[in-house]
Amino acid sequence: MTETMTDPALTAMDRCDRCGAQAYMRVILQSGGELLFCAHHARAHREKLSEVASKIQDETHKIS
Repeated sequence: MTETMTDPALTAMDRCDRCGAQAYMRVILQSGGELLFCAHHARAHREKLSEVASKIQDETHKIS
């Protein structure tokens, strides 16, 4: 089960590890690593990420 984080906020300097676009999701892995994803890749991989994450910070709601 994953816990949703609210802090620290992602900024425009945070970039997607997959494509380099602005990141709107931070995933802390159960193994201790961290991944950042843009909204597109966050949606595309959400199911699998939730299986391996200990925490997910989802800020996709900031996209207008």
